[in-house]
Amino acid sequence: MSDRTSYRTRAAKLRREIEHHNYRYYVLDDPEISDSRYDGMLRELMALEAEHPDLIDPSSPTQRVGSAPSAEFAEVVHAVPMLSLANAFSDEEITDFDRRVHERLDFSAEIEYTAEPKLDGLAVSLLYVGGKLVRGATRGDGLSGEDVTQNLRTIKSVPLQLHGSGWPRRLEARGEVYMPRAGFDALNLRLREEGGKTFVNPRNAAAGALRQLDPRITAKRPLAIFFYAVVQIEGGKALRRQSEVLAALRDWGMRVCSDIESVKDVKGCFDYYRRIGSKCAKPSYDIYGIVNKVDRLDYGESLGSKRERARGLGIDVLSESKFLHVIRTVG
Repeated sequence: MSDRTSYRTRAAKLRREIEHHNYRYYVLDDPEISDSRYDGMLRELMALEAEHPDLIDPSSPTQRVGSAPSAEFAEVVHAVPMLSLANAFSDEEITDFDRRVHERLDFSAEIEYTAEPKLDGLAVSLLYVGGKLVRGATRGDGLSGEDVTQNLRTIKSVPLQLHGSGWPRRLEARGEVYMPRAGFDALNLRLREEGGKTFVNPRNAAAGALRQLDPRITAKRPLAIFFYAVVQIEGGKALRRQSEVLAALRDWGMRVCSDIESVKDVKGCFDYYRRIGSKCAKPSYDIYGIVNKVDRLDYGESLGSKRERARGLGIDVLSESKFLHVIRTVG
């Protein structure tokens, strides 16, 4: 084996190992190695790429931060609009939502829902082609947002390359970027010590970090992400339920909130709401409500959401519908 082949093989092996440990640490919250050992692998990979620049791959963990500051963000038109969700403020409104779902489906048995915390962060859409992150955008006005790909790449819980196997050729996933409470407190403490201006709340801090024109600044902010939906998918296994979507996202290395649960009918929605409300006394992240989603994706046609074919490319588009989702506000 030539030295050149040896360097390339070693770099590829280091990337696989580093991404594996990123997955263990940032997605599963179950690290297998010490920080010092991880740092040693990362430094070795950086040295290899510095000595042999042609070995650099855009999906390498060393390339999370690397682009120069932008003059402005480019516009991204969403293939599937990022719609706002209907709000409910009382048990009666949730009961009415459940009743209308049953009536529209002409279904008397229990309906399965997924119950998910609605984080108080910023909704984003990430596009993966061939398993690689190619674009990330903010929600904006719902029809178009800003291209913040370089900033999203700096977030360690955003995979640059999808994990495992069986992921689709093309995948557009939605998620929420937020700042954990502990990170927010540490950031404000550092800013006070430096004589800088502090942030009012984690959401403002996260918004300011994600919209920095210089991704090197974003990289210094303790941002995280939870993924919660797939809206475009080409190839790969069929996903028939929201609970299957979440399981697939986890398998592909995309961080999903561990507080999400599958519940039965309206009573399950109420029970979940009260359990999450009791946890909010000492939250690790800020939420402003609970999202209840009809679990069966194929119910969408009857409830007003349609599975369309996008641009003649054979891409399944899972349109969002206010009738399929409702937010129960907390507080």
